[in-house]
Amino acid sequence: MKNSRPLLIDRHPGRSAQTIGLARELGTDPELIHEPSVGVVGTKGDSQCYLGVQAKVDAIHARLRDRIGQEDGKLKLRLVQPEFTIATSDGVRNGTPEMRYSLIGREVTNDALCEHLEATGLAGTIAVVACDKPPVGTLAALLEHNQPAIIMSDGPIHPGKDPETGEALDIVSAYQVAGNPDPEFRHHISCHACPGFGSCGGMFTYNTMQTFIGVVGMQPLHMVAPASDDPRRLNEFPSELIDHLSHMMESDLKPRDIVVRDSLRNAMIVSMAIGGSTNVVLHAPEIARAAGFADFWKEVITPEEFNHLSQHVVPVLTDARPYGKYSMVDIDAVGGVQVIVRELLEAGLLNGDVLTCTGETLSAQVERLQSKKVDGTVIYPVDKPYKPTGGLRMLGGNLSPDFSAILKLAGVEGGLENNRFVGKARVFEGEAGLLAALDEAPEQFENNDIVIVRYAGPSGAPGMPEMLDPTSRITTLCRERGIVIALMTDARFSGGSVGLVIGHVGPEAALGGPIALIENGDEIVADLETNELNCTALQDSATVAARKAAWEKTVADNGGIHPNCGAADTRLLHRARHTAVPAIRGGGLHPNREVWVREPRNAERSGFVPKNRSRPGADKAF
Repeated sequence: MKNSRPLLIDRHPGRSAQTIGLARELGTDPELIHEPSVGVVGTKGDSQCYLGVQAKVDAIHARLRDRIGQEDGKLKLRLVQPEFTIATSDGVRNGTPEMRYSLIGREVTNDALCEHLEATGLAGTIAVVACDKPPVGTLAALLEHNQPAIIMSDGPIHPGKDPETGEALDIVSAYQVAGNPDPEFRHHISCHACPGFGSCGGMFTYNTMQTFIGVVGMQPLHMVAPASDDPRRLNEFPSELIDHLSHMMESDLKPRDIVVRDSLRNAMIVSMAIGGSTNVVLHAPEIARAAGFADFWKEVITPEEFNHLSQHVVPVLTDARPYGKYSMVDIDAVGGVQVIVRELLEAGLLNGDVLTCTGETLSAQVERLQSKKVDGTVIYPVDKPYKPTGGLRMLGGNLSPDFSAILKLAGVEGGLENNRFVGKARVFEGEAGLLAALDEAPEQFENNDIVIVRYAGPSGAPGMPEMLDPTSRITTLCRERGIVIALMTDARFSGGSVGLVIGHVGPEAALGGPIALIENGDEIVADLETNELNCTALQDSATVAARKAAWEKTVADNGGIHPNCGAADTRLLHRARHTAVPAIRGGGLHPNREVWVREPRNAERSGFVPKNRSRPGADKAF
């Protein structure tokens, strides 16, 4: 697609009429309507995450309009009006049936921007993104369109503060007090947890994915961490973004030139090093697919290499919420994401030769930004890290034959004896039953229970909702009683979830995966030495056959859909029910569950192998 040509407005009077009228209304020269089109897009939704987006879009649009013209030094381009996508709020909807629409929002964003980018024929795009799914959908659309484009994070929210105790608060704090018996205390925390505007401030999914987008090369690194209300986002960054986009257009630098195998690997390694959200292993395959790589876990990195890097090579460098103390604004205060990237580059963990949207290599961008050394309090050095092993681990075993199950090791607070957890299954057919049990009889949960929430996957829910509400309540319950309760699901988790939680178990229950065959009281073993998740009862083939036959009869008697699946009562949910691909392939919506790739390409190897100079014995090439 390197030489693909964007749509240009021809001189047909009917097709020119509105473009001439629009140019006049936007204050640009109508003579430029036959030049390549540029514009700004933004993501919007129903929470504080999105409240700062429009101001940045307007500022960039105004600066772009001032730069366009036929005079010397001006950009001879056609300007289009800003466009916005929509999304639901995870923070508001977690624990409700509407949360089914959250991951689907990534697909809706991709579809909406596909229409805008392709039909409008944008030859250059600046995107302002907020929350966590819309940025991934935005990047996917830009990669599929593959014309010069650049992204800017809208920015995180500042932490709240309890006026009585001085404790820093965020939305996870509010979810964690949901089971508190004092309604006044619950209301007190909710009133102070999220002042102002911006996306979730901890190292939850939003900041994990913004860091990913920066490291993969599609966002300038220094624009990731500043708060949404940071004046640089309105006063300085708009002109920088236009400069970079102009350079990309002049040099024909396109998203697929930037998002290549090694840049995707860099971004995943940094996600491990920041103790990032489990959602990154759901979104990375989707980003890779949009970049032309059909199967992330075969073409870019294998689960075995991922686990080797996380277990032996990549440490956690950040003391960040939800497993630590600090927020993204604190990371910005000590130098920003570029400090983390510099530390990992110097340790030998990242390939610094990949291109970025600034036109520089990753190493050159870090050098130009005069990135600081780590401070040792918020961001730790590689040789003396905050945690010795990376924050994420993938599991196979008889419950996860897809090798898709993901554990956020950075968030585990207990229960792993010699890297092994053995628990007793407590099965819930969907999230609602678990929430009811936690509300009505939390005392029923015992030490070393492993809660199973199933029929909540991409097809089963449908929509693969997050489990922030139940995981937060379980975390509080465990802390109060000094016990360990694990949770395993074919759904997914918020980046704010902590505890021994395992998501993305696949194949999912709705498709007859082994998780559907677990019964109450079964022994479940999570072994991080072998990276396996097993149900002891399912090691017996006769037991598997009997339970599978019973499951198949139930499905047949119900017309081909298991009765424990959620209702697909809208066209969008019906689409998800019948087209969602497994989590290991990104959980997206594709006809016949066959992953679609626009102009597939080979994942060319550079020969670079990540190494940790502090751990020379851990080197291993895959």
